[in-house]
This record gives sequence, C-alpha cells and structure tokens, in this order.
Amino acid sequence: MKRRRVLFIHLSQSRVFLQKIAVLVCLLFALVLMTLSKVEHPFVLRLKQNLSTIINPIVNIVRLPSDGVYYVYTSTHRLIDACSENKALTLENERLRLVEQQNRILKIENKFLSDMLNYMPFEDVQFVTAKVIALKNDGFVRMLTVYVGQKNLVKKGQVVLHRNNVIGRIDSVDGAYAQVLLLSDISSKIPVMIERTQTRGILSGNNTGTLNLLYPSSDFNEPLMIGDKVITSGVGGIFPSGLTVGRIIDVSTHEIKVEAVESLDSLEFVYIVDYHLETPQDGAETTP
Repeated sequence: MKRRRVLFIHLSQSRVFLQKIAVLVCLLFALVLMTLSKVEHPFVLRLKQNLSTIINPIVNIVRLPSDGVYYVYTSTHRLIDACSENKALTLENERLRLVEQQNRILKIENKFLSDMLNYMPFEDVQFVTAKVIALKNDGFVRMLTVYVGQKNLVKKGQVVLHRNNVIGRIDSVDGAYAQVLLLSDISSKIPVMIERTQTRGILSGNNTGTLNLLYPSSDFNEPLMIGDKVITSGVGGIFPSGLTVGRIIDVSTHEIKVEAVESLDSLEFVYIVDYHLETPQDGAETTP
C-alpha cells in the first residue's frame, strides 16, 4: 500500500514536470516561428510552406465546430427576427383591417349625408338629422330608436322622413334618444290620399311588411289600381299634405294593401321634421 502511494506521488511530480516542459517547448517553438518569419532563406521559405500545408487542414478541421455553432446561432437569430417581424406584420394587418372597416362605414355615412344635402324642407320648418341606433321589429311593436343629441329640438308627434318619404312619427323622447313609431306598427294610423284619383282614406299598420288602406272615400270616378302612389292628405294636423308614403300593391273587394316606399333594413339616418302643426291629442280619432 505504501509503495503504491509513493509511485502515485512520483507520477504526479512527473506529470507536473512534463506540463512545464510542454509549456516551455511551446514558447520556444513560437519564438522559432517568429524568428523564421523574419528570415528570407530559401530553406526557411520551403519549411514555412510545408508547415502551412500541414497546419492549414488541421486548423480548418478545428474550426468546423466553431463554424457550426456560429451558423446555428445566426440561423436561430434570423428565425427569431422573422417570428418577431411576422407578429408585428400580423398586428399591423389587423390594424389596417379595422381602419378599412371604419373607412367603409364612413363612406356609407358620407353617401347618406350627401343624399341628405339634396333635401329641400318646407318653408319655415325645422329638421334634425338623427342616426338610427336600433330597430324593434316583431309581432307586437315596430319602432326605431334614434340618436337626436341634447339639443331638445325633438318632440313627440314630429314627422320622421327618410329621403323625403314618411316612415313614421316621434312617439317619445328620452334625453338624447327618441322612439319612432313606424307606419307598419298596428297603432299607427295616418290620413292619406291616392295621388292619381284624390281618393282619401286612413293608412293603418298591422305589424307586417304591408299597410292597409282603410275607409277609402267613395266619391271618386276612377277605381284604384296597383302601383298608385299614396301620399299624406294633410287632414288631422300632424302630417302636411304631399309627402310620399307608399304604393298600392293589391286591390281586392275586402282590403287594399299598400307597400311603404322605404325599406326598414336600409335605414341609417332619418330626418325628424317639425312642420309647426298642431299635434292631435292621444286617443283622438283622425278622419279622412
């Protein structure tokens, strides 16, 4: 056991000595190479060439792992940059899509507002342009909710138009919002007249897509026809005469069907017009 320990100590000392010798040899070899690089003797030049021929392949082989690590690093860095750029482009694309959608909405609103510039109101009347917020269209009630702002110019009973065509009247006002009772609501009844024959009657809603012409006057010479234009008669003091309401689509023995000019599905903006007419009291009957 003691002999092994002594042998291990001798081996350790020998290894340390060999390491010192190796360092010294490397230093001497480096000094020799530096000295030879300054010498221009043909023998030295050939020796340098031969050493370069031997050492260069070894150096290239030693560089392979480092080159591989550098390639992996650069490729990974480029992949990370590509992912970051793709994420940024995706966010930008989403932002541009939202901008495009907003531009489309503004274009539609601009078209409606441009159409409204051609509106020629009656003399001495006031009107407000209101944006449609919601449509309540079911089997019990047919109303629009519109935004009128805080100007307090809108009152119950005022006429509501779209492109100079009647769609209803103001039923109630609550702050910046108002409820519009549509012509198709079952409680809507307005005095009208057939433009061609001057036949008068009451146009009544029935909570469907068509309207009913009730109590047509019998003092006319020409029968009613499909396609006849229905306008307000001005009787009753709420609607002025001459406003377009709809056209007759069915004439039978028992009932006359009228289709409103305006489609509720396309309403974006409406006019609320004050013709300074006296509004009938709630529950008062209107006769043609």
